[in-house]
Amino acid sequence: MGNARKLTGAVWGLLSRTRVVSRHGVCNAPAGSSQRISAFQYQKQQFFGALEKQTSGLQFTRKASNTATTSIPLFQGSIGKAETAKLLVEKGVKAQKQVGYWLFGCSAWVFSMVIIGGVTRLTRSGLSMTDWNFLGGFPPTDSSKWEAEFEKYKASPEYKRVNKGMSIEDFKFIYWIEYGHRMWGRGLGVFFTGPFIYFLSKGYITRQLALRLGLLFGLGIGQGFVGWWMVKSGLEEPESPYRQPKVSAYRLASHLMAAFGIFSGLFWTALSVVRPESHYQGVDFVRGSAKLRKIAIPIAVLVGLTAASGAFVAGNDAGHAFNTFPLMGDTWIPDGLLELQPWSRNFFENTATVQLDHRILALTTLTSVVAMSLLARKLTLEPHIRRLINLTLGVSVLQVTLGISTLLLYVPVSLGAAHQAGALSLFASVVALLHALRKPSPAALRTLVKPL
Repeated sequence: MGNARKLTGAVWGLLSRTRVVSRHGVCNAPAGSSQRISAFQYQKQQFFGALEKQTSGLQFTRKASNTATTSIPLFQGSIGKAETAKLLVEKGVKAQKQVGYWLFGCSAWVFSMVIIGGVTRLTRSGLSMTDWNFLGGFPPTDSSKWEAEFEKYKASPEYKRVNKGMSIEDFKFIYWIEYGHRMWGRGLGVFFTGPFIYFLSKGYITRQLALRLGLLFGLGIGQGFVGWWMVKSGLEEPESPYRQPKVSAYRLASHLMAAFGIFSGLFWTALSVVRPESHYQGVDFVRGSAKLRKIAIPIAVLVGLTAASGAFVAGNDAGHAFNTFPLMGDTWIPDGLLELQPWSRNFFENTATVQLDHRILALTTLTSVVAMSLLARKLTLEPHIRRLINLTLGVSVLQVTLGISTLLLYVPVSLGAAHQAGALSLFASVVALLHALRKPSPAALRTLVKPL
């Protein structure tokens, strides 16, 4: 009550001293500037500047709808010239929607690429095409061309050690899956490039957005080379005659995490286009979001690490071992966790260690998301943020359920692909949550501090 009286007195005193500085409504700007500003603008700057000095340290209380009364500072920083959120798209709302929908479409396309990539790996189709061309080409159209492609595959280590005696019809099945995966990626390049050029020509895209999209386009092109770099490792003869040929787990993880990075870049940019500013009902909502953001960022890192560990599970075929849960075989901790030298190799190449790591990371992620959702109940948050928290929790539970089911059923293609899609879905939900928890711009924050 005392703070309210002091604040009222400060405001009244300043208002009583406010006067018109020029009968023409203009006054000189500060020394060193040749600009002229309106008397109203000048008085507004002087008023708020003086008010901040007189009320620094004062606090007021606000009753939140779902929490106890909290105390928050009246001013959190200078209220001089505020910066507004910078729009990534110009030419109005219609242009904003068009660019936003296009970027969401590109994100969905990358999402589908990840699923198709998982199916390609699970059906062992990735090594069916033994050469690569950046622009691609037409598939075989007659029996002689199919025979030529089949002969190339017969010379590969996979045919000699795994698929010896395969019929040409079986070869066509795995060939079409790999061919579809490659051409779907090239199709994404066309889907991205065409609208990008169109929107640039129309003046919709700002320089900042153009640079960001140019970087993502470059990463997309690089992803094609990374994919072939990965496949090429599986076309080499294994060192041991008893080992099956397969792509390098390190290169597989690089390929998958690059896809996650491209997806998150596109998805975040799409969200920023359609929602350039974070909107809050009051300062207490801003404070609640700030607290939650400190927890959501480490969880996002944890989700990414869990997905990366899953790539090493796939690269080492670790999902075909220890097909029990929660025990690994008959024990909690299997033997031979550090049998490889140097010891650091075990976390990337040892089947038992890789799977144990993935289990621990997955359960830690789930526990962290549950803890975040419980903490969020005590915070003042916007409704759409609560919905995103619930979505993240639901996807986390579903993803762990899919992972356990995939393990117990010896990695069927359908469940394996669904588990990979679940990993990206969980990552997408966390990205959306972090985007919703962004700090508001100074101008938006200033509007929340209203005169009492």
